[in-house]
Amino acid sequence: MFTRNFSLLLGANMIMGSAMPMLIILGGFAGIQLSPSPLLATLPPTVQLIVGVIVAAPISVFMGRFGRKTGFALACVLFILGGFVGVAALLSNSFVALCFAHVILGAGLICVGFFRFAAADAVPEQHKPQAMSYVIASGLVAALLGPQLFSLFKDVLAPVSFAGAYLAISGIGFISLFPIAGLCLEHKAANPRRIKRRGLNILRSNPKITRAIAVAGFSQTMMVFLMIPTPLAMVACGLNADQAADVISWHVIAMFAPGLATGALIGRFGCEAIASAGIMLLLVSAIIPLMGQTAVTFYAALITLGVGWNLGFVGGSQMLQQATPIEDRPLVQGLNEMILAICASVASLAAGITFALLGWLILTCIAAIATCIAMAFFYIRCRPI
Repeated sequence: MFTRNFSLLLGANMIMGSAMPMLIILGGFAGIQLSPSPLLATLPPTVQLIVGVIVAAPISVFMGRFGRKTGFALACVLFILGGFVGVAALLSNSFVALCFAHVILGAGLICVGFFRFAAADAVPEQHKPQAMSYVIASGLVAALLGPQLFSLFKDVLAPVSFAGAYLAISGIGFISLFPIAGLCLEHKAANPRRIKRRGLNILRSNPKITRAIAVAGFSQTMMVFLMIPTPLAMVACGLNADQAADVISWHVIAMFAPGLATGALIGRFGCEAIASAGIMLLLVSAIIPLMGQTAVTFYAALITLGVGWNLGFVGGSQMLQQATPIEDRPLVQGLNEMILAICASVASLAAGITFALLGWLILTCIAAIATCIAMAFFYIRCRPI
């Protein structure tokens, strides 16, 4: 499985993925620093996710026509540009420019999501579940590296807080160009007529694909809904920014580390069983904060949330890979990433508004109720593929 291409894909995913936890932290703190209203504090990460909705399918089709290597190189350029715009926004104290920086970074970040599909296509059939799972697990390096880069660079351009972290994101984009340049992936250009003809009809004609996207989409929704306001909730409870960064670090570790075993678990128990376990853990993560608002409960809730997301997301992704014919994968994978971005965008905006108006405890109650409904739907309606 560990061919040259697969190893380079792993390396590139580790490097580029480190921007993700940085943007989780930066979106809230830089947003509240420049936002004209507390209600708009999470707008930068929200527009970042909305852009993912817009560009996910076009980028996937672009990769289908011109190759994964070209698409990932584009992501590197977007990281470099977006980071510089973020620096300029903070130096000029411009909230509009900050949102524009996250627009650019959102387009780059959505490209990173395709590494798991590229890895699955780059290995023999028997290794595809493990390849996808290993790529997701490689985000563990990002979980360790990203928050450390944030802490190391956030004050580099002092007295302007957080500007140095955006500069570090530009550096991540530049360094990522090197493993991407070494890729030698086979590519057969997708047929644009087939893509145009199939369109959204593929979701109606193949319920297995719809079910797979629904599982991953719900996991993504609950993860974002609980994760986005966590740093702000911790500060409101008297904890500091470094503690919030550490909680996010452990959360991201919990998101990716189980990937070392998730592929094997899917091989043994099946996609539906693993996805079911993930939904159950999402429910537990929503209940834990109701027991108290201390550092311990924040750590426990976010770690459980990360593991639940991993099982649901990897399970859903593998269900999608199994259900989709090769010729339809550029379109379906793009639609999948677009729908996931929609789920995350709505969850991010709803989380910010709910936290500002109702508080952390009501937010977690809403998450628990939604997960119970999703769990009931999963058990009643889903059938093994």
